[in-house]
Parts: sequence; C-alpha cells; structure tokens
Amino acid sequence: MKIGELAKTARCTTETIRFYEKEGLMVDAERTEGNYRDYSGKHVERLRFIRNCRALDMAHDEIRALLDLTDAPGEHCGAVNSLVDEHISHVDHRIEELLHLRGQLMDLRARCATERPVGDCGIVQKLSSMEVAPARPKHSHIG
Repeated sequence: MKIGELAKTARCTTETIRFYEKEGLMVDAERTEGNYRDYSGKHVERLRFIRNCRALDMAHDEIRALLDLTDAPGEHCGAVNSLVDEHISHVDHRIEELLHLRGQLMDLRARCATERPVGDCGIVQKLSSMEVAPARPKHSHIG
C-alpha cells in the first residue's frame, strides 16, 4: 500500500508517517519499480503501536525501547514492565505538579469573588505585587 493508504488505515497524516520514519521508529518500506514506498500490514501494526504509545504520552526514546523489545518476542517482558512502571512514576509526578498549580490558581481565583473594575481586581493586584517564585525544576522523563 502507498503512504496515503497507510495514513488512512492508521488514522494519521502522511507527514506523521514521514516524521516517524525520520525518527527511526518506522522500519523502511520496500520500494516499487516506480520508486514508491510499498507499506505492508507490518507497517500498519507498527504505526498503530507507535501512535498508541504517543497517546499514552510516551517519549520517542521510550517507544524506541519498547520497539527494540518487541524485536525479541521470545524474551520475558520484565523490561517492558519496568519501562511502563517508570512511565507511571513520571505521570504521578506530573499529577503532583498539576495539583500544586491548581491550588495556586484556586488561591488566586479566591481573591476576586465579585465583578469589579479590573483596577480593583484582587487577581490582577496579586499578580502585580507578588514576588516571582523561583522556577521549579520541571520534572520530565524526556532526556
């Protein structure tokens, strides 16, 4: 199948496929006599795998590691479990950060319970007068 058919089957764009090829996540397709890429069912399966990993917010390095592990299907899946456990830990940390951010926003929102002129708005006054907090280190599993 051609790239447009693959994109339609996998519900993505041809640009997405080319990007994953450039990143080394997609395996090279055979070429036809007319030099078109000829994708197979294995490409559909791999692309779905990649897109499902991305939907789980996995980084390309994590996906690459999982794909490497799938190339040895006879091995035990302990490494797969470890990778997913590590990703869960990163998600937990991000949830903590987002809950902290939500608390800050809720505190800020409580400063202006009624409508009034912007010059008298407690939110605007607080944002203008509070000290800038030191940048918190962003926790990311993307290296």
